[in-house]
Amino acid sequence: MSEQTWLVVGLGNPGEKYAGNRHNVGAMVVEELARRAGTSLRAHKAGARAESTRLAPPGGGLGPRVVLGVPTAYMNVSGGPTKALASFFSADVDHLVVVHDELDIPFGEVRLKQGGGEGGHNGLRSITSSFGTKDYLRVRVGIGRPPGRMDPASFVLKDFSSTERPELPFLLDDAADAVELLVHRGLTDAQQVVHAPRP
Repeated sequence: MSEQTWLVVGLGNPGEKYAGNRHNVGAMVVEELARRAGTSLRAHKAGARAESTRLAPPGGGLGPRVVLGVPTAYMNVSGGPTKALASFFSADVDHLVVVHDELDIPFGEVRLKQGGGEGGHNGLRSITSSFGTKDYLRVRVGIGRPPGRMDPASFVLKDFSSTERPELPFLLDDAADAVELLVHRGLTDAQQVVHAPRP
């Protein structure tokens, strides 16, 4: 049986204007994974920046084939480029991991799940529409709720605050670790590690 290819897609909006936004944290995580793998994302005809690599397991060795991708389309049409990458690299939907910002999780926390609703997230809604299923894996990167009466749509399009920014590298690290665990050990084992209470 041929080796299954994983597709790990980080969501965000393209361009410098949005690069530091909370909504782009998924793309930041995928960039961190590329850095760890000693590679960088390159323009791909699917409408994304992407690179095929291997994520080495703990202790070294040859990890599974993983395509890292960030759509270069806007968030609400992420599904088209993601589906095109999946088709180009022959990645099945059960090996699709979508990394995205999550309002319903406190800043600094990471959660893993498969399927479920989109929670008003336009990127997820677009991917669900393109694949015709909600049954893909998600790495949910907590950005917390907006303060006061701020509109969530405005909140996600703002950069991380001055108090959050020093913690952001740790959040990106934790989320990248979660992706690697998911790919190497599967959802249940990865959840037990990622969701465990912090000491």
